[in-house]
Amino acid sequence: MTTRLCLASQSPRRAALLRQAGYEFEIVEPKVDETMMPGEDPSSLTKRLSMMKAVAAQKMLGPDSKIDVFLGSDTTVVVAGEALGKPISEPDAKQMLRRLSGRTHEVMTAVSVLWNNRQASEIVTSEVTFCSLSEALIDDYCASEEPFDKAGGYAIQGRAAVFVENLRGSYYGVMGLPIRETFRLLKNANVYPTWHHRRIEK
Repeated sequence: MTTRLCLASQSPRRAALLRQAGYEFEIVEPKVDETMMPGEDPSSLTKRLSMMKAVAAQKMLGPDSKIDVFLGSDTTVVVAGEALGKPISEPDAKQMLRRLSGRTHEVMTAVSVLWNNRQASEIVTSEVTFCSLSEALIDDYCASEEPFDKAGGYAIQGRAAVFVENLRGSYYGVMGLPIRETFRLLKNANVYPTWHHRRIEK
């Protein structure tokens, strides 16, 4: 069967989750401007960027591509109403983790699918509570490469798992790709995991 699905992402975590769920796909790594627009709230930013990635991937492959379904996703960490991006330096990562220490923050992940001149998006918001992080713990964590290229400066599936006291919502959403919502969106575009042969779903 010809692969119809393109994952528009530079994230190996999203690719691993989509592969784990049983999808076959190609990867395009679009570069989009992730700057928040004036007056834009974190939820709108996250949804906009997820769709921008799908649109950018479609443009990169061009009209002659046999791939016709494009999946984009974006994650934003929000603390006290402020969106935290990806740290640009070790001091930046440390500052983010200090802000997350001992408090609850939100993780918003949007998934967007573009197909046949149609588009649809879903956004999942989860609440994550961190324990109090000592300076030594933050220093040791930031000495690795793990905080970089990750919203809020951490990966819940990595070493930062030891920071998490409570998670309310979607673990996969915090990782960067809420699987149930992704399945639902891709089903609308008639794209299914390779193990799933039924074509009628509630």
